[in-house]
Amino acid sequence: MKNLFFVSVAAGIFSGTSISVTAQTSVNTVKFTVPQKKSVQFIEGIEIKRDAQATAEPDVWATKPAVSNTAPATVTKLNYRSTAKNNTASSAFIESCTALQFKYAQLMDVDVELITNTKLYAVIENWWATRYHYGGTTKKGIDCSAFTGALLNETYGLTMPRTARDQYAMCDKVDRENLTEGDLVFFNTRGGVSHVGVYLANGYFVHSSVHGGVTINSLDEDYYNRKYISGGRVTQQ
Repeated sequence: MKNLFFVSVAAGIFSGTSISVTAQTSVNTVKFTVPQKKSVQFIEGIEIKRDAQATAEPDVWATKPAVSNTAPATVTKLNYRSTAKNNTASSAFIESCTALQFKYAQLMDVDVELITNTKLYAVIENWWATRYHYGGTTKKGIDCSAFTGALLNETYGLTMPRTARDQYAMCDKVDRENLTEGDLVFFNTRGGVSHVGVYLANGYFVHSSVHGGVTINSLDEDYYNRKYISGGRVTQQ
């Protein structure tokens, strides 16, 4: 009688739930079979269902990889910050840019649209990472003034004096805030005018560095900021 009473009460509590009772010789057990539902129901009339994947607005500035179930998605963007996202002419220009333009835009943290003097950057690329050698003038090794002379000659057809001090003497002096592409920048690294580079953009200049060979650095770096003397603009020819 107790088992029948228990089954009756259970049937009242779990209304709508199918119940099967299996009697055994030594043990009476009640087995409940609850049908599996297709979706989780927390509150009557409210269900959580899987939504269809939303269609995102296409991003013309980066390709977004598919979202992985095991790792967060990452978005890689080139380091340019054009505000003319919807400008057809600007987009067309960017699409026509070369890998060289993107490389130096990223190195100097500027918009790729500003890298227009491709001849200048092709010359820089040709000399890139050439080791520093005092008195050197070739790809086997070159010093700072020989490099600036070669760069200005190959890019602009200018003939420069051999030493940094002589290059400084022939230039019109330019304030740091007025520097433009192709100007020279001079430093006092070991007494007087002793180092020179070519200004590019956004505070960056290219030079033959004692430790890094032909490379790009910023005037804002502590060492070069402390050693900086002046900018110079070549006015000859």
